[in-house]
Amino acid sequence: MDLVAGIDIGGTKTKLGLVNNLGECVVGLNFRTKEYPDLDQYLDKTVQSVHELVEQVPSKVNLLGVGIGAPNASNKRGTIEYAPNLYWKGIVPLQEKLQKRLNLPMRVTNDANAAALGEMLFGNAKEMKDFVVITLGTGLGSGIVSNGSMVYGYDGFAGEFGHFALLPEDGRLDGLGVRGGLEAYVSATGLKRTILYLMSKYTDESRFRSIAFNDLHGEDITQAAEEGDIIAKKAFEYTGKILGKALANFALFSQPEAYFLVGGLANCGKWIFEPTKKHMEAHLLEMYRGKVRILPSGMAEKNIAVSGAAALIWMDQQAASY
Repeated sequence: MDLVAGIDIGGTKTKLGLVNNLGECVVGLNFRTKEYPDLDQYLDKTVQSVHELVEQVPSKVNLLGVGIGAPNASNKRGTIEYAPNLYWKGIVPLQEKLQKRLNLPMRVTNDANAAALGEMLFGNAKEMKDFVVITLGTGLGSGIVSNGSMVYGYDGFAGEFGHFALLPEDGRLDGLGVRGGLEAYVSATGLKRTILYLMSKYTDESRFRSIAFNDLHGEDITQAAEEGDIIAKKAFEYTGKILGKALANFALFSQPEAYFLVGGLANCGKWIFEPTKKHMEAHLLEMYRGKVRILPSGMAEKNIAVSGAAALIWMDQQAASY
């Protein structure tokens, strides 16, 4: 059975899976990234996990390669560079070190780029040439596809929409220390910060007045909005307004056919999609209005991050077969 190992390196968890040519994760597992602050120990654990997955497949596995999505990763250098949410600081030679342990074809890219490739190969962007995937997790990432090709930039770091300083100069700090950076407002973490901000601004009753910040989760905010909590509803409107305006601005760059919202915050459904669509449309230039869609991922039943990472190798396989 031909399979590809997909690895998604997150600040909290590392997710791994063996993915077939339909984008389906046949077997998978995860472990806590933060339990391995030493890079070599982390890589040893990663290799061990890949071998464990191969052993779980009942038929013989032909492992075609390893695709890796990681924050602040360069597809051209195979490195992770200055990632704020990882223990390994500076420039991390990820591919070089892992290739010595796993002698297989290997590709590395930014996690949002991996999600975009997965959407193009396995999801709702199969027929699209121009689209953007926005990942809404702890931070905000973006993978840009223009004229059917991923936009990587000079050395692989293009598309860091989360660090656009779109908000006031006295705005919140984001994960890389950018004042007013978009991800400080539009992300799972940003939504929590907005809840605190709105509780200080308004006197409405809210369940969140008795919940500590570290005990607050995105699904709690969604449930509260469903139950009519005013602060929760205002928080989604506030977040959607900022994201919608940002997406209208980003449309100037490549005029995408669609934006795909994926990740934890996107799982809030209508609460984030509806205000974002409304405010994006209101801020689009007239020649773009009614042409740019905001869509959920078409990979909802697949592990988006792992399948997206595996798409790096599957796309190489696809290209080689032509």
